[in-house]
Amino acid sequence: MKNWVLPLNMPALCSSNLRCGAMKKQKVIRAILFVIFFGFGAAALTGAILCDDLLTYYQNKQFLKTSQVTTGKLESLNTDYDVLLEQLQQDPNLAERIAPAALGTESESADTINPAAHVEQLVAAGKALTKSPSQDLSVSEIPEWLTRCSEPRRRVALFLAGAFLIIISFVWFDSAKQLRVEK
Repeated sequence: MKNWVLPLNMPALCSSNLRCGAMKKQKVIRAILFVIFFGFGAAALTGAILCDDLLTYYQNKQFLKTSQVTTGKLESLNTDYDVLLEQLQQDPNLAERIAPAALGTESESADTINPAAHVEQLVAAGKALTKSPSQDLSVSEIPEWLTRCSEPRRRVALFLAGAFLIIISFVWFDSAKQLRVEK
């Protein structure tokens, strides 16, 4: 009796069709497990290596949104001032009418009613007027998983786990394994 070594990719040399079918199923399962383990390992390694770059990307994205909101507010103020300047050029008496409201002084005109406001009402109105959309952006858009992964010890653990999964995929699911058939 001689020991013959048959490679897995030669189904024509199998002794029976049942055995060839089992070998094909094993190859398919082995290939699927290799892809799964290697994929997760590569994703973990990539995540550990690119963690700082992803963190910088999300921070820059948040800074961009904040600057766009601020730019929008400035453009709105510019258009408001342009409209006000245009109205002042058309009606010179407008300055006399809006000066008391803008400067907080009482009007000297006899036909003007000056409403009395309470401190609480003024504070509430001031908060409503000064609330800006940029305050709504104070919530961080950086994903929670990224902030956890950026911690040094978790990053090292993620790197080692990815490397371990890649090693497992090459060692245990190697397609170059051969079967020994005794004759």
